[in-house]
Amino acid sequence: MLRNRIGIVLLTALAPAVWGSTYLVTTELLPPDRPLLAAVVRALPAGLLLVLLTRRLPQGVWWWRALVLGALNIGAFFALLFVAAYRLPGGVAATVGALQPLLVAVLASGLLGERLSRRTAIAGVAGVAGVSLLVLRADARLDALGVAAAAGGALVMATGVVLSKRWTSPAPLLATTGWQLVAGGLLLLPVALLVEGPPPTTPTTENLAGYGYLSLVGAALAYTLWFRGIRALSPTDVTFLGLLSPLVATVLGWLALGQDLTAWQALGGAVVLAAMVMAQTRPARRAGHGRVRSARPLSDLAVRRTAEPKGNR
Repeated sequence: MLRNRIGIVLLTALAPAVWGSTYLVTTELLPPDRPLLAAVVRALPAGLLLVLLTRRLPQGVWWWRALVLGALNIGAFFALLFVAAYRLPGGVAATVGALQPLLVAVLASGLLGERLSRRTAIAGVAGVAGVSLLVLRADARLDALGVAAAAGGALVMATGVVLSKRWTSPAPLLATTGWQLVAGGLLLLPVALLVEGPPPTTPTTENLAGYGYLSLVGAALAYTLWFRGIRALSPTDVTFLGLLSPLVATVLGWLALGQDLTAWQALGGAVVLAAMVMAQTRPARRAGHGRVRSARPLSDLAVRRTAEPKGNR
């Protein structure tokens, strides 16, 4: 059982690790100043491909649920990330975004009945501290709208993660992933056209390679692994893995772009890894102190609350 859980955690961790390569691919292969176009091309073709492969469309309530989840996890998140990226230094945006595990823990406590433990809170604070050491600069400027956008992005993504756990679709995972990518891409498309104008008519070979990587690997593969992890694990455990993104981005910048890596950044990376490990492990429980339970829908909790003691998540 433990070996199976470790395997799921490692596979899920591949998603934020891949997302950490987005900065490198964007700066080296894509046309400049077109982040919303990159977001649309990343989401919409990948979603259409998954829908075509599975040949499954939403049914009943899943039409509006797929739209809500697609807006939260992809559409609104990317749009807010775009605003934060343009109004804030990358380090400030990443540090504010590192609040997401704490937000997920609070939302999961209210919507899924998960216990918000002291260990989770400490790991969340450590994650924010580690990311700030990793990416924040002393001369970073603050902008109220940019900070609000970064915080809003963390909140909508956290809400999407928790609702993805609460709303379990009977359809195959590839299909539900495709629905969300299509919904998010369609919501982003008019925004991209309004803000950035029509796409370039003559993309280069490098542009096509970058867009292909973002769509097939950064969206179709990564989001499938991410949502698979949400189905199998606690959403709080999954979202801590997102701290890998700024860590991978920093390491790739050092290896591929020759960017400096300071001792403070190395310390920040170590703190980030420690926070993720702390979030994924649980202290041993003595016999007679209750069983560990997984998160259940609220209706199930109401039936079982009197019969089952509450354990740590």
